[in-house]
Order: sequence, then structure tokens, then C-alpha cells
Amino acid sequence: MGVHLAASGKRAVLVDADLGGANLHTCLGMKPPQVTLSDFVNRKVESLEDVVAGTGTEGLGLISGALDFLGAANPKYTQKLRLLREIGRLEVDYVIVDLGGGTGFNILDFFLIADHGILTVVPEPTSIENAYRFIKAAYYRRLKTLELAWNIKPLVDAAIRDQGGKGLKTPADLITCVERSNAEAGKTLRNELEALPLKLVVNQVRSPEEHRLGGAIRDACNQYFGVKMEVLGTIPYDDAVWQSVRKRRPVVVSHPESAASKSLNTIIQAVGLE
Repeated sequence: MGVHLAASGKRAVLVDADLGGANLHTCLGMKPPQVTLSDFVNRKVESLEDVVAGTGTEGLGLISGALDFLGAANPKYTQKLRLLREIGRLEVDYVIVDLGGGTGFNILDFFLIADHGILTVVPEPTSIENAYRFIKAAYYRRLKTLELAWNIKPLVDAAIRDQGGKGLKTPADLITCVERSNAEAGKTLRNELEALPLKLVVNQVRSPEEHRLGGAIRDACNQYFGVKMEVLGTIPYDDAVWQSVRKRRPVVVSHPESAASKSLNTIIQAVGLE
């Protein structure tokens, strides 16, 4: 995505926030950067701009994750706020943050603050289960934030306590229950939760059935959580991808006419960044 945007004349920075497991530099054919995100977190450098390394692609920079600082995988709250603030100050058109897997608060907070949160799955039960867990964790993380911001925690707590009498079976039922108690608060809660930045890409697709998986996940998410997820598209299983990784080059550069590259371009257009 970053390479594509840079090629179209945009300025973009990749932030490898898979802290403790950073490898975007390898995919870009770069040597490990001398200055990483851990140097900024530890205040060895004050400006995040000083961490941006050239990638060899004009208009595209990289902020590498912490390669050797295990503590950076769990930055403190103040460190996280400083990092989020400085990311917003980067003088570029787009910042693309690559997050690690899991449901830790730091990962969720980075995801929820984004304009576009893209969740990727492969057509395997374990991946789908992990995606469900992530969506659930993101939903309740946002709910906790809203409870504090809008002072609606008493209403949510009352709805949960009375779940037997009101038939609460899903998070979507919770919103309906709050709306019954307080229409204005319920409307606010519904609007904010529906605005979760959830977009989905299904990767390594091999069959028509797997191609339809994104729609099934979207429908289940809407029914259970009351959240409007957008399916951006699918990426077919393509040997060009692993061949590109071995060459240490992005697939859209090494194999621009491959099925995977064409699908990625379609997905970028679906996000609406151009």
C-alpha cells in the first residue's frame, strides 16, 4: 500500500509497530535501521522525524519497530500518547501503521484511533477465531472509552445486570437496551460503535467459497455486534508473494502484473486513499 501511494505521488510513512517483531525493513530490502522506534520511546531521539529512514522508494519512509528492546512491546501510557501525538505531526499525506497480532490495549488503541482499520484474515478456522476475538476486544475497548467520555456507564451496567429480564444475548442487544432507558444516550452509543474503523481483507484465497468468506464475516459482525464492517476485497494465493519475500522486494514492485498485486491495487482503491 505504501509503495503504491508513493508511486502515485503521495508522501507516505510506514510505521512498523509490530514491536518486538519488526520486519518491514526486510520486506523492503533494507538493512536494519540504526535508529528505531525504541530510541524514540526511550527519548534517545526527541523527534519522530529523526527515526524515519529512506526505503529506496521516492516518497516512502519507514519508521522501524524495536528490534532489540523487549520493553517497547508494552510502552507506558504516557509513551503511547507521545507516540500517537508525534505520528499525527509527521509531514506526510499518509501514515500506515503495521500492528502486531493480539488484543493488547496498545494494539487496540492504535487500531481504534486510525481513520481506516484494516483487519486481515486467511481462510482458516484459527485465523477466523482470532479475527472474532480482535473485533470483540476492539468493541469493548471502544465501549469502555465511551462510558467514560459520555458518562453512560450506569446505563450500560444496569442493562448488563438486567440481561436476564431483557434478553441480552449479543452486544447489539446491549445498545438496544440502553436506547430503551435513554434514547439520546443510546443513539450516541449506537453511532459511535457503528463508526468503528473496521475493514476486512481476506488473504490467500484459493476457491470461490473462500472468496465469499468476507461477506459471511461481515454479516455475522453486523448481526452480533451491530457494527458495520466493510469488506475491501480478497487477495488470491499467489506464488509471486513468497517469491517476492525471498527477493526482499514488495510484490507490487517485483511482480506488478501478478494476481496478488492487481488485487492489492483494487483494495487500495476500495479504501479510497486516491
